[in-house]
Amino acid sequence: MNKHLKKISEEILGENPWWKYKRDVYEKPNGEPGDFFYGETPGFSMVVPVLEDGRLVLIRQYRYLEDKECIGFPGGGIKSNQTPLDTAKAELLEETGCLAHEFVKIGMFQPSPGFVKDQVHIFLAEVDEMRHQELDDTEQIEILLRRPDEVDEMVHKNEIWDGQTMAAWAMVHHEFLHK
Repeated sequence: MNKHLKKISEEILGENPWWKYKRDVYEKPNGEPGDFFYGETPGFSMVVPVLEDGRLVLIRQYRYLEDKECIGFPGGGIKSNQTPLDTAKAELLEETGCLAHEFVKIGMFQPSPGFVKDQVHIFLAEVDEMRHQELDDTEQIEILLRRPDEVDEMVHKNEIWDGQTMAAWAMVHHEFLHK
């Protein structure tokens, strides 16, 4: 097992409101300098919304990088003035029109620790009310309501292929939804 690597310097190569692209120079075990390039984000919150009848609220939206539609749970990047919970509440309302008063933090994971410094916070929300979506001008989102067994089938058939959604589903699947 390698010892901890000593950081010599850190440089921001590019940035926008959602990402920073960085280069660190570190000391290799042999004493020579090495470069490590990576992305860094302020984090992401994802919500697994559950209706009173047990169905889950998912969204379908176009993903530019894959050039296809993606089905997943609502979520978004954490803004500098928000907590993960603030973001979860805002994204749930914006993307689905759902209001929930009870949010349970399920956990957190790092989706790609080898090349992105990023934390995804997962919340379970019991939906109290459904209103109209409050979408950004770049978003076109369709709401899908599915039973837990239907979500399982969608994952199995690769209809749900988003890694964050699959991780969130794995985190809540048995403990919270199949009592």
